[in-house]
Amino acid sequence: MAFHSLSGISLDADMIWVDEFNWPTVIRTTEYALTGALIVDSGLRLAGRPITLQGDQSGGWITRATVDALRVKASELPGEFVLSLADGRSFNVIFAPEDPIKAEPIFPIRDPDAAFWYVATIKLIEV
Repeated sequence: MAFHSLSGISLDADMIWVDEFNWPTVIRTTEYALTGALIVDSGLRLAGRPITLQGDQSGGWITRATVDALRVKASELPGEFVLSLADGRSFNVIFAPEDPIKAEPIFPIRDPDAAFWYVATIKLIEV
């Protein structure tokens, strides 16, 4: 079975990149000149693409130990890592500044051990 990898941390390949096609590479702003003419500024985005890997109740689970390892990685400075997807693509990434890791147990349990499964969302940004 193939896995995603974030700088040595294995992630289930069933974690889906949910916002892969939601980031336009071309940005445009418009404004009107005093004459009434439309002015359009265009440019290419060079970095900043969000990469959100997400599991759900049907798959893409990670263990509590993996969640803990991700939390440690997210606190490292400068915090730039290599994300290798199961399909062979690789990206240089940082953790998103807000809510970089969200994880919930697959069902409520009082004292989960390191091997207990979690549904997680990992928010990264390509740099």
